[in-house]
Amino acid sequence: MLRFFKVENSVIRNLDAEPEDYPAVIKDADWIDAQSPDDDERRLLDSFVTDELPEADDMDEIEATARFFVIGPEVHIHSLFLTQAEGRHRTSSVACIMQPGRLLTIRDDELADFRLLRMRARRGQVECRDPSELLLTLLDQKVENLADTIEDLHHTLEKESHTVLEEHDSELNQAIDTLAALEDSSGKIRLCLMDTQRAVTFLQRQLRGKDAAQEFCRDILRDIDTLMSHTTFLFEKINFLMDSTQGFINIRQNQTIKTFSIAAVVFLPPTLIASIYGMNFNIMPELSQPYGYPVALCAMLGSAVAPYLFFKYKGWL
Repeated sequence: MLRFFKVENSVIRNLDAEPEDYPAVIKDADWIDAQSPDDDERRLLDSFVTDELPEADDMDEIEATARFFVIGPEVHIHSLFLTQAEGRHRTSSVACIMQPGRLLTIRDDELADFRLLRMRARRGQVECRDPSELLLTLLDQKVENLADTIEDLHHTLEKESHTVLEEHDSELNQAIDTLAALEDSSGKIRLCLMDTQRAVTFLQRQLRGKDAAQEFCRDILRDIDTLMSHTTFLFEKINFLMDSTQGFINIRQNQTIKTFSIAAVVFLPPTLIASIYGMNFNIMPELSQPYGYPVALCAMLGSAVAPYLFFKYKGWL
């Protein structure tokens, strides 16, 4: 699917086009957004780039030279964006090709950052003068969404903190699952922030002499530094709560084992007495005593009560 946008009076406007109109509209577009382009759409876009369009494997390369590079007049940036599927966060790579008069973005997934930017463009709220400002606006939009996601994770973490540390009968196994999901999401957010930081730093070197763009880059980098510190705090708190949860689970398990151990010690002497008088020997003098049975019962009861009172005296119960 291809979407087209044009800068009019320093504002991004959407260009509606059917597939049969793509060859005519594409020449007039300042931003071409390609989501999962088919073979025909890729061939159409290939005519507008110096090199061939990147494949999915190329966009997932992690080396800096494979993610940020220049080919002729084109600046290539492969950036990680955060998306959500089946309740879990994951990352998706987007190839951004900045040309002297056009921005081309290629992606496989529907991303909230692009959806929000399109909505803002329809309302005339996206201001820019050239493709570089549009790309920076897109990266700034990504950072804002990451900040919102961090706030949501923080609120969820506060609830789990109350559950783990203050609720005595809380479901700790469920808390571990939630904390593991929060840790995974925080890691992916931090990865996106680090990738965006490298992308903006790379753009700064390519946009020398453009004071407004340089200032925009510095603003984005300041926001990223703040969010990186916050993700560090989230990691530390998640690890603390994970350790606390495992500690509380161990305490509960130890309490259960302690109960079984005390029960075994309490019932061991009565079991011994019952075992002795349960033996089938012909000569057992106690068996002929008229009060042998009640005496044995009293001995069993006393041997059970004595350890229990001793444990209570020691404060082990």
